[in-house]
Amino acid sequence: MARAPAGEKRGRKVGIKDISREAQVSISTVSHVLNGTASISPAVRARVLEVAGRLGYLAHRQAKATITALDTILLAVPPDTLPQNNINFVSWTVLSALGRECERRGIRLLPFPLEGSAASAKAIVEAARSGGAQGIILLNVDRRETIDGIAAAGIPAAIINGEDSSMRLDSVTPGNRFAARLATDWLIRQGHRRILHMTWRGRATIRRRADGFADAFAENGLPVEDAVFCHAEGYEPRFGEKAIGEWLKANSGLGDVTAVFCAADNLALGVMRGLQVAGYRIPEDISVMGFDGVAPGEFTSPALTTVHVPLEQMGPAALQLIEQRVTSGIPDRASHRLELGCRLVIRNSVAPGPAAR
Repeated sequence: MARAPAGEKRGRKVGIKDISREAQVSISTVSHVLNGTASISPAVRARVLEVAGRLGYLAHRQAKATITALDTILLAVPPDTLPQNNINFVSWTVLSALGRECERRGIRLLPFPLEGSAASAKAIVEAARSGGAQGIILLNVDRRETIDGIAAAGIPAAIINGEDSSMRLDSVTPGNRFAARLATDWLIRQGHRRILHMTWRGRATIRRRADGFADAFAENGLPVEDAVFCHAEGYEPRFGEKAIGEWLKANSGLGDVTAVFCAADNLALGVMRGLQVAGYRIPEDISVMGFDGVAPGEFTSPALTTVHVPLEQMGPAALQLIEQRVTSGIPDRASHRLELGCRLVIRNSVAPGPAAR
């Protein structure tokens, strides 16, 4: 016999009486477990929570709470992230998932492009207040002046893909340093010893990836000079292609570099094109690895090995941080810096290095 849909039983919403009956405990016991108002044995507590989760009561209760906590959020974003194009896959994926989550929860999202005078904290705060927003989400923002002004205004705010070094605003980022170390360590275990890190002089989140790249060499006891750095002008594919071309010319070819680890998939796409134009085969002559896990990497030839970032989870996580701050009732609640775990996606652009052969 099919179970009733989550949150419902025989056409009606599930209540604590249903949980009590199915878990075979009293209504008061269910209430104590759900509200944490009394000490209940671990076995009984686990049984009540299992039933409440299976019947959909917990999900319904959580969804109801989140809908009532937040009504309107101001989304402050750099203008180049709003239109979908072939270079902002990361930001567009984050924004699309955030928009879907807000629609699901009945939250009104007010986009606010950060350009010119509108990039100031004063303009952002005024827009949030005039729009009746309970909180502010900042995408790809870590300018000190902007963060200072928003923190001083006292409006709950969360940064996506950025950092607040003063630890006053909540933030959600990938675990950039740990993930870059994971990726580089994997390349080293594949037999690569001299690896080029293609990056650009970007924000703190990009610098964390460079830190993780260097960490892996230190932890494997490899010479620091084997961690080679090359800085492109930006993250777009054309800058990656230009940078690798200039590096090859300056070094009269690859030398003893056997792999390139790129700080973004966009860079990797350009690096692959530049290497192939120069006559190098991937991965036979040189291995290439990216970071972000955006869709185009699946369709390169060869398919790009990369670090998958949970981009679709970043927006909902930022909403949750704002909601927790709004509902906590703690004026001086410590800021939370949430780093999301990343994972390797192994495809065909990396071959074993000399040490493995």
